[in-house]
Amino acid sequence: MAAPEKATTMLNAIKMSEPRQLKPNSVETERIITVLDEMIAKLELSSLVPWIIDSLDRFVDMLGPEITNKLTEHQRLSTEVRHLLASSGEENTMGTKEQWSRLCLLEQRLKCSVRNVLRLLLANPSLCQALKYEIRTRESPAEVFIKAFREFRNLMLERLLTSPVEEEEKIRFMEDLSLQIEKNTEAITALRAELAAAIRTCEEETHKKDNEIRILKSSMQELTEACKTGIQQMKEEGEKQQKEELQAARARCGRLRQDVQQLGAQLHALVLEHRESELALRKRKCRAEMEIMNWVQKYDTDMAEKQAEYEEVSAAYAKEKAQLSLLTEKHAMLLQEYSQIQEERRIRQEKEERELEELNTKTRAATCIQAFWRGYLVRSVFKPKKKKGKGKGKGKGKDKGKGKKAKK
Repeated sequence: MAAPEKATTMLNAIKMSEPRQLKPNSVETERIITVLDEMIAKLELSSLVPWIIDSLDRFVDMLGPEITNKLTEHQRLSTEVRHLLASSGEENTMGTKEQWSRLCLLEQRLKCSVRNVLRLLLANPSLCQALKYEIRTRESPAEVFIKAFREFRNLMLERLLTSPVEEEEKIRFMEDLSLQIEKNTEAITALRAELAAAIRTCEEETHKKDNEIRILKSSMQELTEACKTGIQQMKEEGEKQQKEELQAARARCGRLRQDVQQLGAQLHALVLEHRESELALRKRKCRAEMEIMNWVQKYDTDMAEKQAEYEEVSAAYAKEKAQLSLLTEKHAMLLQEYSQIQEERRIRQEKEERELEELNTKTRAATCIQAFWRGYLVRSVFKPKKKKGKGKGKGKGKDKGKGKKAKK
């Protein structure tokens, strides 16, 4: 009965240790697990950052300008931290406090840059998935830490979800494991004794091989001595050859001295030749300098004449300019008077036109009044006649009307 109970407890413990079958049963547990999961995701992304920076040119189009700028800034800060650590490790001077403060400041800026990069990457989940897909194979200490953190997360989930009964079963299981470990340690001690015996045999074999190595070393010493004698013989032969070559070099130096003497004689003859040509050239140079001096004097006299002529012309120009200024002033005054006269003429003409227009309107009004008056006079003359004619017609009409009534 004890064996099946142990088997069931072992199975239960194995089931408890499996993180896939564990599900959180409270809000606090879910919060803790979500915090750990977010931490794992951030660790994975932070482990990808060095790989992304190493191949930044390949991921520029995928990342975008903002993330690329943040990554370059992070790379610059990390290089500064490395250089500062290397310099602080190489030099031990009195400026260690300044280096330490600068290092702390750079570490804070590096942490802030990592946070900014992670914030930008986590804001784009599709980009994170694409980067994980692009960088699949990587082996670094960060991966070991991430695996350990995952194990810690599973352990925390297991501890949060295990009940007291399960905890007791687990303790029992651990006691059984400790007994098994004791048995295994006994077996290990026996195996260690066997291993020690095997090591002794190996040491004996190595001792034999050491003796063989000593013999080989002695033979090598004999070979080195033989090589030394051969080198000595080669040195003697080289000294003999050096003496022969020295004699040949001396003979060659004698020939070269003769050649130098001949060349010196040729050089002396050429120097005399060149001195004569130099004297001729100096004479030509003196003649050219005299001609240049004459031309310069002639140029100075011509320029003095031209300067005097220029001064006369400038004086005449100044006089004409003063006359021109007076004429321009007079012209401005005359122009002002002319504009005033033109304005007066215009005003007078406008006044005459207005008077003519008033005269025309008055004449038209007078003609209209006269015509109206004549018409009125004519109408007043013919009006009594019309009234008389109208009175006769009315009487005839009345008589006719009366006659008709009588007939009826």
